[in-house]
Amino acid sequence: MPPQLAREKHVKYFQRLLQIMPSSLAEFDSTRPMIAYFALSGLDLLNSLDEIGEQAKTEAIDWIYGLQVEGAGPRSGFQASTTIPKDVPEYQCGHLAMTYTSLVTLLILGDDLSRVDKKSIIGGVRACQNPDGSFMAMVTGCESDMRFLYCASCVSAILDDWSGVDIPRAIDYILRSVSYDGGIGQGPGLESHGGSTFCAVASLFLMREHINILDVLTWDRLARLKRWCLMRQDGGFNGRPGKPSDTCYSFWVGATLELLEFLNFSDAEQNKIFILNTQDRFIGGLAKFDNTRPDPLHTYLGLSGLSLLGQPGLCSINPELNISQRAYEHLQQIHKKWRNE
Repeated sequence: MPPQLAREKHVKYFQRLLQIMPSSLAEFDSTRPMIAYFALSGLDLLNSLDEIGEQAKTEAIDWIYGLQVEGAGPRSGFQASTTIPKDVPEYQCGHLAMTYTSLVTLLILGDDLSRVDKKSIIGGVRACQNPDGSFMAMVTGCESDMRFLYCASCVSAILDDWSGVDIPRAIDYILRSVSYDGGIGQGPGLESHGGSTFCAVASLFLMREHINILDVLTWDRLARLKRWCLMRQDGGFNGRPGKPSDTCYSFWVGATLELLEFLNFSDAEQNKIFILNTQDRFIGGLAKFDNTRPDPLHTYLGLSGLSLLGQPGLCSINPELNISQRAYEHLQQIHKKWRNE
């Protein structure tokens, strides 16, 4: 029988994270929207978002909008930190990952996205796409790989506007990144990886109103992809061959299998046991491995993996955007309103 979910401890862990970040997380200071997303979406999955109070929600929404770089052409989007001075325009630049996490956090908090500069952000997305179909994180220059193609897809899906993405080029990049073993790498010729495989597959599902997924993921590709994902399980899931199980891949690989309607072929009980054994029962949070320090990413993605498995006490999750189904339904209502305007 798997250990019990230390729900209240995890709620306290996320609440503390919203109040003050410990010095051990100083390296994440430049990615504050991502930390806020982990904490707030984590509380949402734990059915505890209301515990922070309406005033705190309003303050969080205003803080996120303070990160928005508006009307800056190709530099538009949400930036990484409020410590970037507003009076120095050359420092102002959107970042695709921060734009994605900012937008989904606004949805989680119940915002209607009315203050989002949609047109400007889509222009920023367009400027980040490379000729090979991939995306860089920032137009000012940054690494380019499958992660940012996924972020661009999420932003386009949330804003209900794909005009900033050259979809055929993006699909070509995904297909050229499929490795010999059926998994998908960060780019062409690179090793298959659980994270990049999720980013590629989820992007295709987000594009499904514009493409036929079976034309892209043919039956042969699907069979090899499903096999590669299932081969990642050895209790929990690992991200690539020869690596140990890691809590976060219970979401990255688990969500890929869920999208492919194949998660039920994995061993759910062994996966649950692995994830729950990484809990810190004193301060809350989940870690990468058992008996190691918990961190925001593995805490959130571990809970996300448990949600995919139907863990009692957790909200159901939308695997494509990695938000609760409740937040996703809120987004659908916003889209309905936009389309009727």
